[in-house]
Amino acid sequence: MTDDLIGPEELAEYLGIPLPSVYAMNSRGTGPRRIKVGKHVRYRKADVDRWLDEHSIEPEVV
Repeated sequence: MTDDLIGPEELAEYLGIPLPSVYAMNSRGTGPRRIKVGKHVRYRKADVDRWLDEHSIEPEVV
């Protein structure tokens, strides 16, 4: 596996969420962009980081 591709298990660990949550995001289409390689799902680290940036919430200024 190349350095810039990770599997669902690595994504769950990277995000600090349970693996079933990764599968749920995949089935709903709400997670980071993914790549199908045969029967395997892979994620580019750059796509994951971009997805995280897009879903960041700015703190409210009071």
